[in-house]
Amino acid sequence: MNFNVRGENIEVTPAIREYVEKKIAKLERYFTETPEANVHVNLKTYNDKRSKVEVTIPMQSLVLRAEEIHDDMYAAIDLITDKLERQIRKHKTKVNRKFREKGGVNTLFASFEEPDAPVTEEEQEELEVVRQKSFDLKPMDSEEAILQMNMLGHNFYVFTNAETNLTNVVYKRKDGRYGLIEAQ
Repeated sequence: MNFNVRGENIEVTPAIREYVEKKIAKLERYFTETPEANVHVNLKTYNDKRSKVEVTIPMQSLVLRAEEIHDDMYAAIDLITDKLERQIRKHKTKVNRKFREKGGVNTLFASFEEPDAPVTEEEQEELEVVRQKSFDLKPMDSEEAILQMNMLGHNFYVFTNAETNLTNVVYKRKDGRYGLIEAQ
């Protein structure tokens, strides 16, 4: 794993860098071969002395991403590692279940080793689709989509972009601003 550790409003000391690399490198045990993954770590500190840690690991067929805000940066790094580990276990369980149902062999994620801890029934149930909706996508711009989203009281809205005729999603971010996802 190649690490790219950045700091915003904080100097990334060798001790912090070493701690991040040591903790996140533990995830390598879930791979039979060391993934050629670039680990992007963004450390932020705020005026109220809280720290935010964001980790993104883009891989060939999966993006692992987690963020945590905590009073103690080292505790946030520990929590991030736990979140990423749960994501790997959930994903492996989901992929293996799909391949077993189809009667195939899991070659797509053969690089994952079996996790040490079994996936709990609670984690498996989180993947169940409990409701399905169908609707026509109305062509509109992103501003109109944000208005529609707010009127419905949702935190995201799917629409067809009137300019590009592609499916887009607007969503409300944790900071209260809006994001746009454009399909390609």
